[in-house]
Amino acid sequence: MSATPPCPNCKSPYAYPADSLLMCPECGHEWNPEETTEDESVIKDANGNVLQDGDSVVVIKDLPVKGAPKPVKAGTKVKNIRLTDGDHNIDCKIDGFGSMGLKSEFVKKA
Repeated sequence: MSATPPCPNCKSPYAYPADSLLMCPECGHEWNPEETTEDESVIKDANGNVLQDGDSVVVIKDLPVKGAPKPVKAGTKVKNIRLTDGDHNIDCKIDGFGSMGLKSEFVKKA
């Protein structure tokens, strides 16, 4: 039995074959495993735009900050981001909060 690759959209390990495609039960994404030539190191925002070091992004959802009395509000603009590896793949400085890591799925390119 061959192992199915994880979902390229949400990284779920529960993908299953459906005809010639693979499906993800967690996010509903369908893809052709023979056409996946996407580079793993490409980081995209919530809209699918490719992010690069130095870009400006806008937070699309209120994000709670551990140890802070208030969240980072939706609409907060973050300038000069730095891309990193790991779960939180954006390093940045936010006024009023300082240095922090963000996930690319909660921002859009400005």
